[in-house]
Amino acid sequence: MTLLFIRSLFVIMSGVVGYYIGILVQHPLLGAEIGCLTGLTIIFIENRLQRVSVKGLSSMVFGLLLGIFMAKLLSDIISLLPLGEFIHSISRVVLTLVFSYFGAVMALRGKDEFNVIIPYVRFKRQDVRGEDVLLDTSAIIDGRVVDIYKSNFLTGRLIVPRCVLQELQKISDSVDDIKRERGRRGMELLRHMQKDSKAEVHIQEDDLPDIPSVDEKLVKLARMMDARICTTDFNLGRVAALQGVEVLNIHELVNAVKSVVLTGERLEVRLVREGKEPNQAVAFLEDGTMIVVGDAQQLIGKKVTVAVTSVLQTQAGKMIFARVEK
Repeated sequence: MTLLFIRSLFVIMSGVVGYYIGILVQHPLLGAEIGCLTGLTIIFIENRLQRVSVKGLSSMVFGLLLGIFMAKLLSDIISLLPLGEFIHSISRVVLTLVFSYFGAVMALRGKDEFNVIIPYVRFKRQDVRGEDVLLDTSAIIDGRVVDIYKSNFLTGRLIVPRCVLQELQKISDSVDDIKRERGRRGMELLRHMQKDSKAEVHIQEDDLPDIPSVDEKLVKLARMMDARICTTDFNLGRVAALQGVEVLNIHELVNAVKSVVLTGERLEVRLVREGKEPNQAVAFLEDGTMIVVGDAQQLIGKKVTVAVTSVLQTQAGKMIFARVEK
């Protein structure tokens, strides 16, 4: 049943209701016209409210109900005083309006931290493959998150906060050519991911205007949503981990899946360029791991067999030192 059919049926039913109400006042056609016009007005208002989030609406409704409840309690207390029926009626109306307003406004302002939870029970969608994952700007620009997600190493719904989109937009409009190209590549990557039926990408509209830093907003959102953060930023990962947020660092994943090479192992590689030290040559494994070969500068451009002498693990990754096997 399409949305157009539902709206058309609603307008027709509004006209029918208006027609029967018009019979009571002896103007059935006018009643039908007013009913149809009322239905169209309601549909127009509903269409304008499409950007209202369900989270914000549910928070407002709860705040409204809480305000009405508080107004009822105070009205019952005031009714015990000998103030007269007129004063009691006015006080009930005023208290209901005031507390309803305060309840709705306070709930909307605190919607990011607003949760109605049944103790020890957590509701979860059955069609979601795993926990939510917040993508930061560095992970989007890096680009490898798409292939990682498609390979099922990364499961769950990918969420891009509005603050990250704004940061990407600023980078795309940068006067620096390199930054501008990186930002545009990130925006293009997001568009491809949204079109891909295998990738579940959601834009998080809620923002935290009181927090200026994008990294702080990400950590705050992750804590509120019980989500993980996917990033390539080491500092962001460290700050998030200190606050109890699970971090998925793409660099750490790439380093973890690289080939394990042991001292004394023999490898067949092609020497591609000179090393930093004299008479050194550099080769690379298929996973991108650098191999520094000593006394091999004269063999650059050739495929040789080398023996691993040591393996150095650095923050940037793994580096292998070797010598030419004679």
